[in-house]
Amino acid sequence: MELGLVGLGKMGGNMRERIRRGGHTVIGYDRNPDIADVGSLEELVGSLSGPRVVWVMVPAGAATQATVDELAELLSPGDLVVDGGNSRWTDDEKHAEELKAKGIGFVDCGVSGGVWGLENGYALMYGGSAEDVAKVQPVFDALKPEGEFGSVHAGKVGAGHFAKMVHNGIEYAMMQSFAEGWELLEAADSVTDVREVFRSWQEGTVIRSWLLDLAVKALDSDEHLQALRGYAADSGEGRWTVEAAIDNAVPLPAITASLFARFSSRQEDSPQMKMIAALRNQFGGHAVTAAGKAGETGADAPGADVTPPTGG
Repeated sequence: MELGLVGLGKMGGNMRERIRRGGHTVIGYDRNPDIADVGSLEELVGSLSGPRVVWVMVPAGAATQATVDELAELLSPGDLVVDGGNSRWTDDEKHAEELKAKGIGFVDCGVSGGVWGLENGYALMYGGSAEDVAKVQPVFDALKPEGEFGSVHAGKVGAGHFAKMVHNGIEYAMMQSFAEGWELLEAADSVTDVREVFRSWQEGTVIRSWLLDLAVKALDSDEHLQALRGYAADSGEGRWTVEAAIDNAVPLPAITASLFARFSSRQEDSPQMKMIAALRNQFGGHAVTAAGKAGETGADAPGADVTPPTGG
């Protein structure tokens, strides 16, 4: 089949190549003319035979909205738009209604696979009507990993991105667990080779996984991760997962904690820990560290409780 692909970045560029390897024609557009096949969205749409299918791989939010708005004016009734970015599921519902008014179909597709997807395939979670999904099924089949699994028609419009959002929330918690375990092993005097402990877990253990494999790969490059700063951004999907949990009254303690841990990583000097230190000093005379100093002040510091240290 023919496919128009909008956005040829790290994911989109590799997806174009994998789809072409599957025997399909892909016409790609990107704002970077060096990697684009055509010079504009209008030229892309004009290069496709009807009924057209255009797959959008641009950042969620304003960029996706602008692309959908422009495609709504360029496409014809019976055409189809697929949003394969990381859009929020509520945006999918909005886009589907906007396009439906013009007779244009809409499918949302959560895509997982990162930079490894070109060779390994992409896990796909898509939402929309059976009729619309059928129009793009050959592309889904070309993108998915080999074998029986790796793609799913998750439900109606929005279901694909909702499923991908939950996937990423689980990913947050799994990464946090590996990170906490690694830090504890590094802190223990009795463990002398943390990297090889991680490597030993790759076979025969219940926590073996691709994330564990990637952790070992990272430790092989930098055994104690000394070249990295302890800072982690969040893509937004972790936040949306927690918000959806609140809306549905579903407890997500591990995923929520992993999101908040990322927030903590951005604080060089935690205001919360200042209050914790002050309270511990007040009720138990625990030592505190003065701002901007490496030394500690003891229980007889101004404002300290002179009773023996106790509690928290």
